[in-house]
Amino acid sequence: MNKKVLALGLSLGLAATPLLGGQASAAEGQNVLSTKKFSELTGTPAFVSGKLTAASSKSAKDVVLGYLNANKQSYKLGKATAAESFSVLSEKKDELGRSVLRLQQTYKGVPVWGSTQVAHVNDKGELLVVSGTVAPDLDKKAGLGFSKKISASKAITAAEKDLGYTPKYEQSPKADLVVLADKGVYAYKVNLNFLAPEPGNYNYFIDASTGKVLNKYNDLDEVHGTTAKAPGGGGQPVTGTNTVGSGKGVLGDTKSLNTTLSGTTYYLQDNTRGGGVFTYDAKNRQQLPGSLWADADNVFNAAYDGAAVDAHFYAGKTYDYYKTVFNRNSYDNKGAALKSTVHYGRSYNNAFWNGSQMVYGDGDGSTFIPLSGGLDVVAHELTHAVTDFSSDLIYQNESGALNESLSDIFGTLVEFHANNNPDYEIGEDIYTPGTPNDALRSMSDPTKYQDPDHYSVRYTGTGDNGGVHINSGIINKAAYLLAVGGTHYGVTVPSIGNAKVGAIYYRANTVYLTASSNFSQARAALVQSAADLYGAGSAEVNAVNKSYDAVGVY
Repeated sequence: MNKKVLALGLSLGLAATPLLGGQASAAEGQNVLSTKKFSELTGTPAFVSGKLTAASSKSAKDVVLGYLNANKQSYKLGKATAAESFSVLSEKKDELGRSVLRLQQTYKGVPVWGSTQVAHVNDKGELLVVSGTVAPDLDKKAGLGFSKKISASKAITAAEKDLGYTPKYEQSPKADLVVLADKGVYAYKVNLNFLAPEPGNYNYFIDASTGKVLNKYNDLDEVHGTTAKAPGGGGQPVTGTNTVGSGKGVLGDTKSLNTTLSGTTYYLQDNTRGGGVFTYDAKNRQQLPGSLWADADNVFNAAYDGAAVDAHFYAGKTYDYYKTVFNRNSYDNKGAALKSTVHYGRSYNNAFWNGSQMVYGDGDGSTFIPLSGGLDVVAHELTHAVTDFSSDLIYQNESGALNESLSDIFGTLVEFHANNNPDYEIGEDIYTPGTPNDALRSMSDPTKYQDPDHYSVRYTGTGDNGGVHINSGIINKAAYLLAVGGTHYGVTVPSIGNAKVGAIYYRANTVYLTASSNFSQARAALVQSAADLYGAGSAEVNAVNKSYDAVGVY
């Protein structure tokens, strides 16, 4: 089986220090770099930073829209005002006290697919950063002038026809009208979410005029490349007493488990973390979430228990990492329950985040053993969830490779934080049990598994959703060099350690990256994150720049 197809969709948690908000905030003015990066594709600003506006008593929203109005020509907005061209998705305070606004570009009230932006306004009312590409010249697109559209139901039918089989849906298919800027047309974004005959979470883009398929990809964030849905019925929490049990994991090691005693039965339900950690048994069927894992004596030592023991324990460890290091309360930062289902399907060689829970197959015993047996795999999947609620990087092309790399990076950092036989390999604990020293991917040397380690040798085909698992090797290599140091392609990168790598990448993902960010925009976001945390002239900023020089991303 091709390891590039087996690219783990795991959410990784990097071991990092606190964000040093007070220190960074005190010198905020001098720590905002003066940057203006343009998109080569659109010719519009992709990342702009500095003191972009004068101090103001206006609301942060008005400051941002005022700036975009004043720069309509640069952003190629045409005659529409900024208020007509953007809607505010959210406004939150970050660790430095800035107002961080996430925007959605619209055209005549219709969302422009993948065109989201982030803006930072400080407590003086000064705009400091605008990140994210804006789709230009939409008013000049002939395809956006027509009025007659096919129905949403016809768009769904077109997507189902292209899929080629009738799946067992977990959620009813839905179609939302969007603007597809690269095609210059209105399209229906059709989501087909199902578990059988095999898990899929397909996004189809159907021309709203002709019914033609314009783009499609599987949005299933997998350990080796797929996606699914929110848990269906069943799997309700139990009411009872918090207890502590023990169990043996997939590799035979004994772990302490937070459980719940209800009546005379113990359940893998941990009520001590956020909204709870719940582990379910699919009983080798393709249904979610399954039944809440139960045991008579609170000792989970049977061989069948191993996958559940690790899924439960490692979900807790991942929660602890994000809470301890970043004060993040679960993947949504609102205490969402962490739900895991094990023994999914028969000999299923994958694990995935389906939009609301983790799902783990048992493997076939040759390619994989039960996939919950790898902490980096569990943390990888949960980091996909963090990304879903942060930058929401589109799971295709360079933005998708960034999505995958963030999960690899944080999966690795969670391993280090938990001191769980840490290394810079991905999935080594559960992949090819008969082959020593093997893994799915390597951060230290991506080429070991035929993945690129430099932008000049990136994959440019359409397979793997445009190389989301393959090209993650480029960003993984940059992060590895930043953590441990080294010379690559003649560029020497100084080491700053895992903790600072985690802090920088976490900040970039949560307050700078946008849905369509590419590698170049990621570099700008990471450099500014380092400046925010450690100072514009810091060794950390220099090291981030060097790490991206080393992999050929500018």
